[in-house]
Parts: sequence; structure tokens; C-alpha cells
Amino acid sequence: MKTERGKSMKKFVWFLLVSTLLVLLISACSNDDNEQDVQESQGENTDTNEGVIEIDFWSATNPTQDAFWKKVAEEFNAEQDNIQVNVSQMRETPTSEATIQSAIAGGEAPVFSENISRGFAAQLAKSEALVSLNTLEGWEELLESRKMSETVKPWRFSDDNQYVLPIYSNPMLFGWRVDILNELGFEEMPQTYSEVLEVADALKQEKSDTFFWAKSDLADPTAWMRWFDFFMLYNAASEGNNFIEGNEFVADDKAGQQVLDLMYQLQERDALLVREASDPFETGLGIFTDIGPWTFAYWEEQFPEMKYGETFDLALPPVPDNADTEEINTFADTKGVVIYASATEEEQQAAVDFLTWVYSDPDRDLQWFEQTDLPPARDDLTTNESFQDFLDENPALVPYAEAVPYAVPPIDNPNFNELQTLIGQEAFNPVVGGAKEPEEAWNDMKQAIEGGELE
Repeated sequence: MKTERGKSMKKFVWFLLVSTLLVLLISACSNDDNEQDVQESQGENTDTNEGVIEIDFWSATNPTQDAFWKKVAEEFNAEQDNIQVNVSQMRETPTSEATIQSAIAGGEAPVFSENISRGFAAQLAKSEALVSLNTLEGWEELLESRKMSETVKPWRFSDDNQYVLPIYSNPMLFGWRVDILNELGFEEMPQTYSEVLEVADALKQEKSDTFFWAKSDLADPTAWMRWFDFFMLYNAASEGNNFIEGNEFVADDKAGQQVLDLMYQLQERDALLVREASDPFETGLGIFTDIGPWTFAYWEEQFPEMKYGETFDLALPPVPDNADTEEINTFADTKGVVIYASATEEEQQAAVDFLTWVYSDPDRDLQWFEQTDLPPARDDLTTNESFQDFLDENPALVPYAEAVPYAVPPIDNPNFNELQTLIGQEAFNPVVGGAKEPEEAWNDMKQAIEGGELE
């Protein structure tokens, strides 16, 4: 019995062993088949997408800009099979600049994005995070096809490279309450400093409780505020001379002091109001202020009585006496597209090809203008027939379109924030407050800038 029982046990063990081996063998074969299926499936997908370059584009947080880019990307993707452009809106928490810097540091930057100012581009270029657009094939053709060779010139950086393709350019203009000017006996908007002071004198004599320029920002050292007062006046007075080139202070001393002297003369006449006031220009508390084209939508809703050519008019900045009053420069509130250095050469070229396609047709710039009210960065806005009907329907935008070629973008130093703060702290704000005279203020500012914040 023991012998039979032993034989049975051996057979059972042998059966288990063989069965286990068979199961393992079948399982292995099944896995091989599955892996082969996956590989074949992946191979089919690869074949389907072979030759297609996918590039990610980050649009600005402005809904109208995001909608524009998604529409043109969809059209581009449908027209050809080589490039797929994926558009997503960049996050603005805490800021769009912080989002971009974080993405670059984490190796998750898109191929290209919009919403880049010249100052921020200088920071990114310093860290070698941007591609020099002028080194890419098709760059000159892109500029020519969009008719923007003049508009793009001030964007060239101090290292002689071009890191940003400007999309829009808002030449900042000054608004004048022409209804009040007419009441004072003036039929034309002042063009020179002497004419400005003549108006200020008449205003304080006839309307002592009214001010020439009523704006609390004039006394605030916050860096970006200088774009909308000092730099508008300085760019006009200096005929577009740079303030800083790279790491060198190159400002026109005479022009800078003339700007400060104008502000000093106005405060001496009690013609500046720097305390907080609600809508001072709209209510007639002040008769002169900086205005961007985004203002008009607000006025249509809140101040319908503000009528272009009746209540207010627009002009380039006043200039020193005996200066040219024809082609006057001003500050450009402007941003553009950059391509990130982390992108492959193939992706970089695909981005250029897409942008060339977008800007080869002026009707797309017209769509942009209609949707955003941001003037396209072109030389021919007032001469290209594509824009004529739109400008005829929106006459207040015509002066902005005319000024695009003469608008100067922000400085290209990575420390632009600190530098512009010094302009306010050391010069502009003290002069507006009567604490410093123009020459002293200019020299203090110049010394502070050259002594520490230039890199």
C-alpha cells in the first residue's frame, strides 16, 4: 500500500510541476502577444503622426487675445498637415511673468508665447532662455510680409539681437479737454511747452479750482507709472533717444531736464493735482491726461458724454520750444511673441512658419484690431486698405494708428523695475512735489542709476 501510495504521490507532484510549467509558458506567450499588439499599435500611431510637429503656444490672459489665437491656430491646423499648433491660456497666478519663469525653471516652457514686454524679455534673454529671432530662417521675410520693418527697429536689443516679435503697439497719447480749451479761448491743442504753460496760466486765472494735470500717479514712485508720464514726455523731447542701452545710461541730459522743468513750472503755477480724485479728466477737474485706446470702451459705458472731437481730442506729447512738431515720438505700451530656447530647432522653425502664415494676411491683423482694440504693430495701419473701413468707423483710433511707427518700447535692461523706480524717487516725484529743482533732480537720478542699478 505504501508503495502504491508513494507512486501516486510522485505522479501527483509531477502533474503539478508540468501543469505549472504549462501555465507559465502560456502566460509568457500571451504577454509576448500583448506586447507585440502594443508595439504594432504604437507603430500605427507613429505612422499616422509621422512628420507632424506639435508646438505649444501660450496666449495672454485677456479673453479676446486668447480667442484670436485659438481661431487662427484652428485655421492653420486645418490648412496643412505638417504642423499642429496647440493654444492654451497662460496662468496669471501670481503673475504671467512668474508663471513663465516657473515653467522655464521646471523644464515645462511652451515653444512660444505672447504677452512679453521688452523689459521682461531682457530678463529672460540675460538667462539665455530666449531664441534670437533674427537668427532664424524666414525672420526678415516675416517682417516684410507684415510691413513692420520700421515699427520693429526700436525693439532691437543692446546686443544687436531681436528677441521679441511685437504683436501690438499702443502709442500712448495725451487727451485734451478741448471743450474747456475752447472756453478759455484756445482753438488748437498746445504743441510746445510754452503753449502748455500759456494754457495753464489761463486755466488758473479763469478756473482756479481746475487743474492742468490731475493724477495721483504723478507723485507715486511705482516703476510702471513712469511709462505714462515721464517716458511719454522724454521720448518726445529727445526725439526717441534711448534712456538706457544695455548697461549704459545714454539718456539725453538736455531733454530730460527740459521735461523736469516743464513739470516744475506746472507745479509752480499750482496746475498739478496729485491727490486721489475720481475720474478727474472725465469730470473736468483736469484738462490733460495720458490715454490709451482701451479707455474708450469704459467711456461708452460710464461717460457717454465724452465725445471725440467735441469733448476731448488726442495728440502726441508736447515738445520743447523750437523742436520738430511733425514726427513726434512717444512711449509704446506694447508686447509681443518670444520663442523659448528650450524648444528644438525643428519646433522653433515651426513657430516661425506659423507666425509668418498668421501675418501674411492683413485681414488677420484686422481681426485682431477689431477684437482687442490693440493696434497691430505695423507700419501701414493708415495706408493699408484692409484697415480703412474699421478706422473710418472708429475715428478715435486713427491717431494711435498714425503714431505706431514713432512709438518707443520700454528699456531693455533686466533691472528696469528698479531703474524706473529711481526715476520717480530721485527726479520726477520730487520735482512734481516742488522738493527739487530740475537740474538737481536729474543729476541725483543719474548718479543713483549709474551708481548701482545698471548691470
